[in-house]
Amino acid sequence: MDSVQKTDQFIFQTYQRQGKALVKGEGVFLWDEDGKKYTDFLAGIAVCGLGHCHPKITEAICRQASTLVHVSNLFFTLPQAELASRLCEKSFADRVFFANSGAEANEAAIKLARRYFQKKGEKNRFRIITMLQSFHGRTMATLTATGQDKVKDGFYPLLEGFSHVSFNDLKALEDQLDDTVCAVMLEPVQGEGGIVPAHAGYLKAVRELCTKKGILLIFDEIQCGMGRCGKLFAHQLYDIVPDIMTLAKALGNGLPIGAMLATREAATGFDVGSHATTFGGTPLATAAALEVINIIGTESFLDEVRQKGRYFKEKLVELKEKHSRIVAVRGEGLLIGLEIDKDAAFFVGKLMEKGFIINGIQDKVLRFAPPLIVEKTDIDRLVTALDSLF
Repeated sequence: MDSVQKTDQFIFQTYQRQGKALVKGEGVFLWDEDGKKYTDFLAGIAVCGLGHCHPKITEAICRQASTLVHVSNLFFTLPQAELASRLCEKSFADRVFFANSGAEANEAAIKLARRYFQKKGEKNRFRIITMLQSFHGRTMATLTATGQDKVKDGFYPLLEGFSHVSFNDLKALEDQLDDTVCAVMLEPVQGEGGIVPAHAGYLKAVRELCTKKGILLIFDEIQCGMGRCGKLFAHQLYDIVPDIMTLAKALGNGLPIGAMLATREAATGFDVGSHATTFGGTPLATAAALEVINIIGTESFLDEVRQKGRYFKEKLVELKEKHSRIVAVRGEGLLIGLEIDKDAAFFVGKLMEKGFIINGIQDKVLRFAPPLIVEKTDIDRLVTALDSLF
């Protein structure tokens, strides 16, 4: 019995898996058990921002694994303290809570927003407004926050206190902002919703509305953050700051870690015993993440991401002008969506046959989220392969 058969027999069938078992990765390349080589334009769903088995990340993991892996958050650890300090230095934040995943980081943000107001005696202020087509996770709270019905199917009744409005529609949001709202939560660039960036003026107006009404603003940067959009954090493209931000995915370059960052004022919602995690922010995960931010957080690295992102979009726009089936090209940095008239799955499968890994979202959008170290020559090869399929 091979690995595919064992997976099908013994693992819950909650994923639509593709191809053969992948057994090796290096840089932007992956190999399957038959030795076939692929160029990875998905990066583990925007996780391996520095590619597979980056030597500096590997060295950091091995060094920490041979020193200290886990002691729990009942004790101080050096890598966790250093990573929290670095994240705060690089961002608007004053405090960090470490978790194991994006869903857990968002769960922490939801809890913090509610508790912030309840500690102040505003117990009726618990509603959170999120966006239609958003994606915030698979826990009960985060799937309720998610603005896509397909994620919620079969899990009713959902939690109370969440409302959804159209993304980039300021009037729709403003109409919901009464004195029961504690937070607005959104992705500066929607990922699973189809790679849809926020309009610059919209985000600025949302920030102004939240400030005026005393509502916390939460940015979910789990997919669009950590250099993916050409800035260390996607909201930096818009020159505004939230009160709370969540990170995961590329933060650990493959090791599971999430983080919820907050201003000093917002952070007062938590105190000793109000929230916790056994594994969040282990020495192993934070050592890896510290090395990640040391590399991605440099302006020279981010400038290259912006340059490659512009190049990639230009090539896809040229393809759009050539093929009528392409509806739109959108995204920021190296998080790009190519909307087609139908059947994204066909292109995903055919590109895999040609040795390229991507995926499809919302049935009609091809998502490109390659490692940030991708080269223009890799982009050229992908575009040529894609061109041949129309």
